[in-house]
Amino acid sequence: MAAIVFDLDGTLISSVGDLHAAANRTLADVGAGALTLDQVRGFIGNGVPKLVERVMRAANLPVSPDNHADMTARFMAHYEADPVSLTTVFDGAREALEACRDQGHKLGICTNKPQRPAEIVLDLLGLAPLFDVVVGGDALPTRKPDPAMLHHALNLLKYDQTLFVGDSEIDADTALAAKVPFALYTEGYRKRSLDKMNALFTFEHFTEFTSLIARTLK
Repeated sequence: MAAIVFDLDGTLISSVGDLHAAANRTLADVGAGALTLDQVRGFIGNGVPKLVERVMRAANLPVSPDNHADMTARFMAHYEADPVSLTTVFDGAREALEACRDQGHKLGICTNKPQRPAEIVLDLLGLAPLFDVVVGGDALPTRKPDPAMLHHALNLLKYDQTLFVGDSEIDADTALAAKVPFALYTEGYRKRSLDKMNALFTFEHFTEFTSLIARTLK
């Protein structure tokens, strides 16, 4: 049996719609124009503070420490008020998680999304009972790709055999830094080419993941 830790946004859920909506509500608060869905999609991955900074720069807003703190607080308020109206679980992901648990594996989340909204989203989508550990982006002083978050999640799960599952170059770099095998979901928010992702295996649908796990982990 193993400890399998998953990234959240872009790996298990498609959350860009709600992140986009929260970003545009935040911009509307200060009289700035809206951004496109594709723009915001490109900003996902490094946590909320970096996303907000990128949104501000794209909207030609000044990025001072005070302005950034204010906009981040506004964004978080908008996002937590309505986090799953436009968010969906990727097809087959729920069933794959259930199959992993049935096989005796322990499951965790390691996400740059802050702890509170990560837990809210998991709860509202009915995924929370499937996970033994959730480590959010503000749980430790550092975020991915620093390996500390992943190490922390795996230490809490306490299994020798491990796997990290993600969708982006940030996740790949985290796994490499943590010296943990990496599985890549190819349909998320990745910008780097597949041959540079250092993946033990890749999959484009969670039905493939279930069979790959059965062959890879014991």
